[in-house]
Amino acid sequence: SDLPLPQIEVFKQGFNQKLQEGQEKLHQMWLDWSRKSFKASGDTSSAEPEEMESLALLMACSITQQLQITCCKIVSAIQGLPSSFQDKVKQSLSTIEELHASFSAANSFQDLSNSVLNQSQRNLAVIQEYMEELLDYLKNNTPLSWLVGPFSPREEEV
Repeated sequence: SDLPLPQIEVFKQGFNQKLQEGQEKLHQMWLDWSRKSFKASGDTSSAEPEEMESLALLMACSITQQLQITCCKIVSAIQGLPSSFQDKVKQSLSTIEELHASFSAANSFQDLSNSVLNQSQRNLAVIQEYMEELLDYLKNNTPLSWLVGPFSPREEEV
């Protein structure tokens, strides 16, 4: 009766993994960038922090784009579930889209206010909670449509 669960587990693991990898990489880059910018006074390699920053922004764009794709898959996979879950996942998707748009539009971290960055961290934490809730629900309530069709989870569907 739990046929589609591995699929949702894959979604969740992929989501959490991308989130974690992204946060770790961004954190590491931020540390490197901070060290360099502190040393940069009187240093000839003062262009490097800017390169680090644009690289970090590119990465943030890439991560949010991947999360967007994952979230789209989940939206289509959970049709027929209680609307509370569908609403939360759709809300997550629009939050990620906004985040992606912010990162895409920014030329540097100076373009992103502290409140935007703090808000994005809070939002991502909320989205993770939603995924946990969804998974808990699916462990006990497999949608009938998943067992008899028409939906059959396939990774290549976007």
